[in-house]
Amino acid sequence: MDKYFFNPWQGFLQSPLSGRSKKPRQTGLTMVIDKGMGLNQTRELLQTAAPYIDLIKLGFGTPALYKPEILAEKIRLVTACGIDIFPGGTFFEVAVIQGKLTDFIHGVRKQGFTAIEVSDGTIDLSDRLRTQAIETAAALGLKVFTEVGKKEPGNTLCFKDMIRLARRDLRCGACRVIVEGRDPGKDVGLYDAQGRLIEKELKEMLATLTDPSLLIWEAPEKEQQQDLILRLGVNVNIGNVSPRDVIALEALRNGLRADTLSATLAE
Repeated sequence: MDKYFFNPWQGFLQSPLSGRSKKPRQTGLTMVIDKGMGLNQTRELLQTAAPYIDLIKLGFGTPALYKPEILAEKIRLVTACGIDIFPGGTFFEVAVIQGKLTDFIHGVRKQGFTAIEVSDGTIDLSDRLRTQAIETAAALGLKVFTEVGKKEPGNTLCFKDMIRLARRDLRCGACRVIVEGRDPGKDVGLYDAQGRLIEKELKEMLATLTDPSLLIWEAPEKEQQQDLILRLGVNVNIGNVSPRDVIALEALRNGLRADTLSATLAE
């Protein structure tokens, strides 16, 4: 990334935290969760924050609830900004339950989505179907994001199973693995009931995977985003970011908020 901010600050102030990657980037991804924004909201978000967004997930099964022309225009607006867009994993799980997995994947591609999320946060998904989904989607040219972890509070996968699935998914062709955090970010995945990262499991996951940049950490809360940045650096991949928080997150990444600026002063 350029040493200085965009105009009018270029050449005047430097970013306190250096090294922030620039689009198109492979690290430091920001994934936004869209829970039903209208077209005007989508346009405003992109006008304001497109340089800081890499992925937009249409959460839950919301793609099924838009008028077809509205969904098509939303996808067009997002992809025109060089941002990947995909339906949320719960929609995928509905297709699995109804025995429509292959039709669903082809439908995702036909509608113009550029990626897909393969998850089993609510259902049980066999290794065979998981592999089939990853390989089918990848063969169609879709980027595949898989998710590990369960959505129900307290109903967590054995941590070793999460690691096993993550490594297996990447071998099968997934481009990134999302670590479950849900919208509340509490008592799920690697978060305890207070929304704090579970230190032991975080370190174990980072040590086990050869390239931690292949993980996207769902972190809906500012304190979680700040913690990840301070632990893993400005180019940690962060998901489930609210549209209203994109600029604020980018400020955290650049040391433009007291929470991360103080880290640079302590060095």
